[in-house]
Amino acid sequence: ICLTPNYFGDMVKRETGIGPKELINRKVLAIAKSRMLAPDATVKETALSLGFQYPQHFVRFFKKETGLTPPEFKRTTG
Repeated sequence: ICLTPNYFGDMVKRETGIGPKELINRKVLAIAKSRMLAPDATVKETALSLGFQYPQHFVRFFKKETGLTPPEFKRTTG
């Protein structure tokens, strides 16, 4: 789109109030939560479908953002 990364980041922040990385993380987390609520969802399938190379990275990301591991989240909200 012919924008420098800095200019793009500034535009996103101006429009949304948050930086692009945070915006992406929020969207990934929303999708992850939705998928983890499916009865047959597994951590591995969810992680791979969201582009995480390893399920452990997804678990670390999820816990950092929510304070819960995906199985804990599933138990407390399911």
